[in-house]
Amino acid sequence: MRIWLMAARPRTLPAAIAPVLVGTAAAVEWAGKLPRVGAFLAALVGSVFIQIGTNLANDYSDAKRGADTADRLGPVRVTSAGLVTPQRVLNATWIAFAVAIACGIYLAAVAGIVILLIGALSIAAGVLYTGGPRPYGYAGLGEVFVFLFFGLVAVNGSYYVQLEELDALPLGLSIAVGFLATAILVVNNVRDLETDRRAGKMTLAVRMGRHNAVALYRSLVLGAFIVLPIALVAGGGSLLPLIGLLALPMAVGPMRAMTNRTDGPSLNGALAGTGSLLAVFTLLVSAGLLLGS
Repeated sequence: MRIWLMAARPRTLPAAIAPVLVGTAAAVEWAGKLPRVGAFLAALVGSVFIQIGTNLANDYSDAKRGADTADRLGPVRVTSAGLVTPQRVLNATWIAFAVAIACGIYLAAVAGIVILLIGALSIAAGVLYTGGPRPYGYAGLGEVFVFLFFGLVAVNGSYYVQLEELDALPLGLSIAVGFLATAILVVNNVRDLETDRRAGKMTLAVRMGRHNAVALYRSLVLGAFIVLPIALVAGGGSLLPLIGLLALPMAVGPMRAMTNRTDGPSLNGALAGTGSLLAVFTLLVSAGLLLGS
């Protein structure tokens, strides 16, 4: 179980949970109640298992391409370390995606076939991140897809399955959530910059260089807190979600580590800290939305 938990990469799961909480809370703020409890649970489970499936697919594909080597600074990858056979990791990948597909089928029955299409695109994006003949993660496009799927798509999709409509409030909030989710990937890619370069994995951090990637990280983190009040005003909702700004001090430690440190433990700490920042920001904003309903 410890090995499989390592493979699932729990530090990345806030990026899957956060958009569902915010999108659903925005729907509650608008409707005054949770319209569809089942849809919320299905969206939450589906999002988590898409993330787990993506992590497993990444573990398998990176090992196959030789991108995960013994000198990488991040946590152990189970395939490249020989802890689990590649076939078992691949099987687990498809099991995780099967759970997500089951949730998608339920959501499609509740809110329409468009949800199933979004789920299929999300799974395809997860597989093709490091898999397939031309993985976009190796071409510096990973951050774009994280912002798109774990920000815009997930927040607005979670709102849509509740009310079957879209609005300015979830759109604005999805930008803030997407910025922080993308920041998690930027930390990961800055940490792995040198080993990725040697393996020919041209992530955005490799293409931009460390200095510019760190500047991007700071911009994403601070941008999320700048976007929050703009989203609330533009969406015409309660201003109570501004309590999300209380999470800002949590950004100091990860930003300092990103700026001043290059060792694996420090950058792994920055990765965990950014995930915690996203989690606390999300919980505070969601609580504000619920209190304002």
